[in-house]
Amino acid sequence: MNDIINRLSIFLRLRRIGVRLALSYALLLFLLVVVATISVAQISKMANLSEKFARNEMQRLLDVQALSLSTEGASNALLLLLTAAREQRVSEYSAVDEKNRRIDTLIAALSKSFEDVAQRQTLESLIQRRAQYQQAFFATVDQLEDEGQEAAKRTFIKQVQPALSALLAESNALLMRERDNIQASQLQAQNDLELAGKVVALLSLLAVLLATLLAWLTTRSVVRPLARMESSALQIAGGDYETRVPPSKTEEVARVGHALNAMAMAIASREHEIEHLAYFDGLTDLPNRTLLLKKYHGQPMPYQAMILMDVARLKTVNETLGFDTGDTVIKEAAKRIGDVLIKNPALTNASLTRLSGNAFAVLCGAHERQVIDEFRQSVEVAMLEPIRCGPHTVDVNLVFGMAATGELPLPVIALLRNAEIALYAAKRGGLNAAWYSDAQEASRLSHLSLLSDLRLAVKTSQLQMWLQPKFHLSSGLPYGFEALVRWQHPQRGFISPAEFVPFAERTGYIDMITQWMLEAALTTLAGWKEIHPDLSIAVNVSTHDLRDPGFPERVKSLLEQYAIKPQLLKLEITESGIMEDPGAAIALLHRLHETGIALAIDDFGTGYSSLSYLQRLPVTELKIDRSFVIDIDQHTATQSLVKTIIELGHSLGLSVIAEGIETQAERDTLLSLGCDNMQGYFASRPP
Repeated sequence: MNDIINRLSIFLRLRRIGVRLALSYALLLFLLVVVATISVAQISKMANLSEKFARNEMQRLLDVQALSLSTEGASNALLLLLTAAREQRVSEYSAVDEKNRRIDTLIAALSKSFEDVAQRQTLESLIQRRAQYQQAFFATVDQLEDEGQEAAKRTFIKQVQPALSALLAESNALLMRERDNIQASQLQAQNDLELAGKVVALLSLLAVLLATLLAWLTTRSVVRPLARMESSALQIAGGDYETRVPPSKTEEVARVGHALNAMAMAIASREHEIEHLAYFDGLTDLPNRTLLLKKYHGQPMPYQAMILMDVARLKTVNETLGFDTGDTVIKEAAKRIGDVLIKNPALTNASLTRLSGNAFAVLCGAHERQVIDEFRQSVEVAMLEPIRCGPHTVDVNLVFGMAATGELPLPVIALLRNAEIALYAAKRGGLNAAWYSDAQEASRLSHLSLLSDLRLAVKTSQLQMWLQPKFHLSSGLPYGFEALVRWQHPQRGFISPAEFVPFAERTGYIDMITQWMLEAALTTLAGWKEIHPDLSIAVNVSTHDLRDPGFPERVKSLLEQYAIKPQLLKLEITESGIMEDPGAAIALLHRLHETGIALAIDDFGTGYSSLSYLQRLPVTELKIDRSFVIDIDQHTATQSLVKTIIELGHSLGLSVIAEGIETQAERDTLLSLGCDNMQGYFASRPP
């Protein structure tokens, strides 16, 4: 039976809300039309009955009443005739005749209007009584004229009065019957009206019940499924993508539910993809740092080891051979590390993670450092074979930073931080591996404190500018100075530039130092305008400064602020700083040169600049690094190399200065090789 109903519903499309609503509204409209039709018909019937009553029945009633009155009037007129004198009878005869004609007219009118059988019979009897009355009337009139009033009175009493009484009786009976018929007709009309009212009330009640039924069906087929759909949607919004909207027999709701289920599956799929992208490396498909920290968050980590591995020189590979080659190196390194990890069962619960950049991490259980060192050595062996990247082969070296916990557990974030500190310590020390130690932590905290102190040092003038003179080798006369930064810490005392300058370059605080040195040098030059108008001061410029497009404008603004001739300020740039981004660096140096500032290449010979870049640089001076100057008088090969550098500088129109000269022999040798200028402790030793 249910199957038949379902098929019929499908055939009639009753599962569609639109069809249901259309049928429901059509049925309600039909009932309203029926109610309106019945009401209009009843009103029309009542109007017809009212018209019929006013036009026919009321007229008949008036005629019957008039007949009764006319009959009584005829009797009275006849009495007056019987008592009237002879000379007055003519007028009385006229009155009596008028009454009789009136009675005849009313009887004729009633004969045409009566349709009721009983009324017709009563009317026939009245006509007979009228005839009897008329005969008695004529007999009485004849006696009145022939025999006199007394004889007429006797005939009146004997014949006329009984006939008249019978006529009045029939007239009154006709009147009563007509009244009864009118009352019956009104009662029937009232009954019909009450019946119509009951039908209308019944149909109205049926419409209300139908509306209630339709509301209930709508609630059942639409509102309830929508409520379930809303509940499912809220669960989906809360992240429960396994929730499904239950099927519905309502077609529109079923379609929306199907779409919502499809959306939930699509969101679940996309969220899975997003989660995979958030927690896994896109290149190697290894877990990333975020997943590592999330997975072990809040878990104690006793007897655990963290091994960080950094792919050395990956930046150079990317810049030289392209990022595709660098990606290949990363993927192959991940594969080799993973293979070693699989073959090393001594590392329990080991997991390999790709950190940002070119670093990998292995978290594993280990009770002895020897096991970790053996794993590191196995990875180093696996990396001995060069990685094939298309037409190129790349030698890969890893730098290791290792940290471990003992019985006292550490959070994973602390263990990772310790391994990172060890890795940075290995890089700074030029080692391929380092274990974390408390001394490294102390050094790290010292550097963090140093960073904060450095900001304060610039603001409170704890920095000092020391000037080392530059001399012409031929005459021994000074022509300028190099500005050297020194830091006198109020608690730590003297801090070597070798300690805080590289640190400032790594953290970006070198900009503050450069700005301070430029202002200090220009302040000194402003004070020398009268006593040393031709002496210049050279300030070292860092790689970070060369990457700042606004640096030339800042220098130009300072020159204008202190009113210093541009040629009195010299900027020294290292080879390595230029070669990080030769194109941008050369463009920036040309902008500095256009202001009139003299430029020099510092520590020449220690970098890897090419002659093609060298001849494009707008420099005026070449400074030979002190590593070539030390004991140059005792090394013939070094002399040949330095002579070549001097001749190269001269061929490019540059003056050549050697720094770090500490002995007379070094000075004499450089003079003989054709060097122009000198700088070092031999000429001016600091106090």
